[in-house]
Amino acid sequence: MSLADQADSQIPIAETIARARETIQRWKKAGEAIAFVPTMGNLHEGHLALVRAANASGMRTIVSIFVNPLQFGKNEDLDTYPRTFDEDILKLADYKVDLVFAPTVREIYPEGKEASTTVYVPVLSDMLEGEHRPGFFTGVATVVCKLFNIIEPDAAYFGEKDYQQLLVIRRMVQDLALPIAIHSVATVREPEGLAMSSRNAYLKESLRARATEIYSCLQYVVKSVQEGMDSHYAVGHACQQLESAGFDTDYVVVRNQSDLSVPTKGDKSLIVLAAARLGNTRLIDNIPFELMQSH
Repeated sequence: MSLADQADSQIPIAETIARARETIQRWKKAGEAIAFVPTMGNLHEGHLALVRAANASGMRTIVSIFVNPLQFGKNEDLDTYPRTFDEDILKLADYKVDLVFAPTVREIYPEGKEASTTVYVPVLSDMLEGEHRPGFFTGVATVVCKLFNIIEPDAAYFGEKDYQQLLVIRRMVQDLALPIAIHSVATVREPEGLAMSSRNAYLKESLRARATEIYSCLQYVVKSVQEGMDSHYAVGHACQQLESAGFDTDYVVVRNQSDLSVPTKGDKSLIVLAAARLGNTRLIDNIPFELMQSH
């Protein structure tokens, strides 16, 4: 008997859309609301913070575990992405999770992912992460939209570590008039500051200490810009620091929190975002911040 089987008596697991809908419709007929946490599994404290937030809503909590092939590029890590289903179920057993939806790829893309209808969110999908990972946000928006249509949640919970993803989903929900409240939960970090991510498992032990440099550089940008330094200088210095630490940097940018547009004079709600590779591991991170005065 697998670990998941042992925990199954505590948490119902639906592997088909039909079974998930059957359970959900029963709850909805009883007047209950649904809080939804979509994940790709390999759960860590960042995911569990989302589950705690969903639990705190007082709604029924549903967690999905599905590694979505549509959001992986040709040379990305779909085949090696960590899959730890049994351990994930055991972690969820400590929380009030009413259902785990764990479909197969065939269940979600019965005609194959290449033949699937897709959801494209313009502008936001094409910058930063979208520029470096073409098609990524179309894969995310498509699967999240499909999961929303299956689960029909009243609220859904996403981490701020994937900040651009959060904005893409908010825009999709707004544009498609989906009756779902999107809640965000602050980035959860390792004690030394590294943002928690399933891909941190790829980091060789020798590189782990160096990985915290990405957070240090973001902190430097925030402090410097808040003290009046031009963001271009702050970002330039941060990029130099990352290169010196052995990173291959995709971007470090300061943008507006609301839509990731380039800030102009007078904009105060800003965010610094970065993406860089260390060894074979691509790390992303961000820090939202406020300017007390215009610079």
